[in-house]
Amino acid sequence: MDEKTGSEAREKVQTLIKGARIAMLATRGEDGLFHSRPMATSEAEFDGTLWFLTDRRTHKVEQLLADPEVLITYASGQNYISVAGRGEIVSDRQRIKELWSETARAWFPQGVDDPNLVAMRIEVAIAEYWDIPSGMLVVAYGYLKAVTSGKRADDAPLSEHGVARY
Repeated sequence: MDEKTGSEAREKVQTLIKGARIAMLATRGEDGLFHSRPMATSEAEFDGTLWFLTDRRTHKVEQLLADPEVLITYASGQNYISVAGRGEIVSDRQRIKELWSETARAWFPQGVDDPNLVAMRIEVAIAEYWDIPSGMLVVAYGYLKAVTSGKRADDAPLSEHGVARY
């Protein structure tokens, strides 16, 4: 498996997140367990900060205010990303306008001026990704390797793993 770090890994994470769009955002609940929900990543350019629009009255906002540590995961095709960081709620109307997209109107019918609309800013500490090519060739390679050598297929030469620290 090809492993990337540093700026190369950060560029790859940026590309993969842009292609994924929908994330699973996990916050810690009062019970001490993580609770996940799907969230649409705002289209702001990823530079180590992720942005989401949300309603200030939700459990995720309460949970984030009590414990800012979050885990965000993405899966798109055969690409997987895990992001750990710290979140905060941003009420700045100008920033919310910059993040607004018309598709958000489904959740915020009043639009960008909805008084309950806030932004969730996630400062990423670390992001890890796995870019695994799909297709019968990779499956066949993995199977053949397992049968002939007794070794697992998870170190397929075409796959890529990376760790980006921010």
